[in-house]
Amino acid sequence: MQTPVPRRTFLRQATLASAACAGIQFLAPRVFGANNRLRLGVMGVNGRGSDLVGGFTRLADAEIAYVCDVDERAIAKGVKAAGGADRPAPKTTRDFRHILEDRDVDALVVAAPDHWHGPATILACAAGKHVYVEKPACHNPHEGELMIAAARKFNRVVQVGTQRRSAPQIVEAIEKVRGGTIGRVLFARAWYTATRGSIGHGKPAPVPAWLDWELWQGPAPERPFRDNVVHYNWHWFWHWGTGELGNNGIHALDLCRWGLGVQFPRRITSGGGRYYFDDDQETPDTNVVTFDFGDKAISWEGRSCQRHGFEDSSFGAAFYGDQGTLVTDGSKYTLFDAQDKPAGTITGSGSDAPHLQNFLDCVRSGARPNADIEHGHKSTLLCHLGNIAWRVGRTVNCDPQTGHIVGDKGAAKLWQREYRKGWKPSV
Repeated sequence: MQTPVPRRTFLRQATLASAACAGIQFLAPRVFGANNRLRLGVMGVNGRGSDLVGGFTRLADAEIAYVCDVDERAIAKGVKAAGGADRPAPKTTRDFRHILEDRDVDALVVAAPDHWHGPATILACAAGKHVYVEKPACHNPHEGELMIAAARKFNRVVQVGTQRRSAPQIVEAIEKVRGGTIGRVLFARAWYTATRGSIGHGKPAPVPAWLDWELWQGPAPERPFRDNVVHYNWHWFWHWGTGELGNNGIHALDLCRWGLGVQFPRRITSGGGRYYFDDDQETPDTNVVTFDFGDKAISWEGRSCQRHGFEDSSFGAAFYGDQGTLVTDGSKYTLFDAQDKPAGTITGSGSDAPHLQNFLDCVRSGARPNADIEHGHKSTLLCHLGNIAWRVGRTVNCDPQTGHIVGDKGAAKLWQREYRKGWKPSV
């Protein structure tokens, strides 16, 4: 394993998100031969990242060059997932900047926690790397805007992990919604339900020997280690996560926004709370959000402690037209006619492969990917605005041309976050 970058260098390099200032030389894109594999480094392999390692490894034109994680135990998972008789073993590191410094690496895959998505993507673009970044696109709206700017400035492909954008049956479903199969569609519903337990009340504890807590925190202002944050419960703390809206709501809301063809809402209302458990969780376990686009609307319902969902599914999106309805659970879709009778179900694979392949194809061609960062930002912004409305406890109004909050200084303060000294991203 490579030696971690010293703290002084760590902070100096992280200060800036441009190639000239970060000390990372801008790399000209490689010229790819017909059989050359694209070389990827994967940041964060404890969970979803290892799935992505395996997914890319199964594609003929990709190779995992690096596996990176701040948890030394997780690195073995990533290496195992990259295994293959025809594939060289990946290098390993705790510090993703080793990946950025390697001119032979074509792209960074970001599967670290939410607070890393924006800063890592911006630094990677500045270092000449293309980026596949997991959902939600970013931790706050300002980072999403910077990610778009970085992708365009450095001419990088940035694909967000809303993989249903590449699933053939879902593409077909959205084409039916937008093509008039169910008539005029003015309303869509998104939902996710689950049965999550309590995270308890955490206690200060020594940092485990296997964890680089400083690198895990990265751009987030430093906090003492507590025993109920790593590795999953960070989702439920605003300091690092975006709640269930950002965790799973993004997938369903992306489908709704795509199907309705809407961009930015003009009004957002959000209700609910942390009802089921008395614990440290800051985000709601029961949440209903309405997004008003002026002539169309989307509703979101998330329940983390009661699984029964809508349309016989714990996850999904539904489009209600004046000539019928279309419902999808993300892997299949069902049509209902104007009399609300089933009119056919189309089932497809839930594989990530088409989305991963789309990213690789676009790196080679320079085309915009199916879930380009601009799409990813706009859909993720719905999650952020729903969370902001819930946190301030009132309706939030936005400029429908930009999505920016208007007339509410308190809500607008949550458009961006504070960063650890030296880590504020810029483009």
